[in-house]
Amino acid sequence: MHLLRNSFRYAGPQHWDAIAKALKPVYTAATEAAARERFGEFAEAWGGRYPAIVRLWDNAWAEFVPFLAFDPEIRRVICSTNAIESVNARIRRAVKARGHFPNEQAALKCVYMAIMSLDPTSAGRNAGRCGGNPR
Repeated sequence: MHLLRNSFRYAGPQHWDAIAKALKPVYTAATEAAARERFGEFAEAWGGRYPAIVRLWDNAWAEFVPFLAFDPEIRRVICSTNAIESVNARIRRAVKARGHFPNEQAALKCVYMAIMSLDPTSAGRNAGRCGGNPR
């Protein structure tokens, strides 16, 4: 996902939609060979105008390939960073509210409790704060 976002830094806003559409077959490909083939098509179409995007993907290809090993359903979750960023924000908020921790176990407990507060069944809601009063 970060690779895709970083690609837009090198492109004009008027081309963002077209570049996103052209890169989608790359990161949704079933195999590395298929992804490489789709990336070649992208490079042919956009490499002349935005060579920095092609270099970015070429340089990051080794880090990108393990992503292709995941099932399509898992890839969708990985690409939907809003959920991941929401969890990270909750953890940061809980840790910041606590301030400091006497040991590593206390820090891990705080992170655990922040994650449990995200439980959709609401079973962990009352454990949402680290060292604070239950809601």
